[in-house]
Amino acid sequence: MKMIRRELLYLAGAAAALPYVPTIAWAQTPTAPKLTQILRKDLESQGETVQETIVSVVDFAPGTAAPWHMHPGAQELLHVFEGSLVVEVEGAAVTRLNAGEAGIIAADLVHLARNETTASVRALVVHSRAARDKPLILVVRN
Repeated sequence: MKMIRRELLYLAGAAAALPYVPTIAWAQTPTAPKLTQILRKDLESQGETVQETIVSVVDFAPGTAAPWHMHPGAQELLHVFEGSLVVEVEGAAVTRLNAGEAGIIAADLVHLARNETTASVRALVVHSRAARDKPLILVVRN
């Protein structure tokens, strides 16, 4: 009988908290995009001009942005699958990449990408770098 009473108390507590779950989830929304690396491999038979290629999928929640950063010795290819991203490269024009579009950011350029929409954005990111001994990403400012 005690076990049933305890379970009923847990269920009642969960039911009472249920209306607040969306508020709690909203408060914990990440402020940075989620990057999921799907491939990291040394290139073969390329004369080591590019030592390594890293392929990732990045998910931008509504309103999120990557900080201003650079990739020492690595170029970045960005292909948007879903949604629309704003890409800024320091000293260059702002670019909007829509679903199905891609752009390349040369190595060592300070840049950021952000989702200015109310929908999620998903993109493929490919980094090709010449030197694995350098960090892949270097945040320069938020």
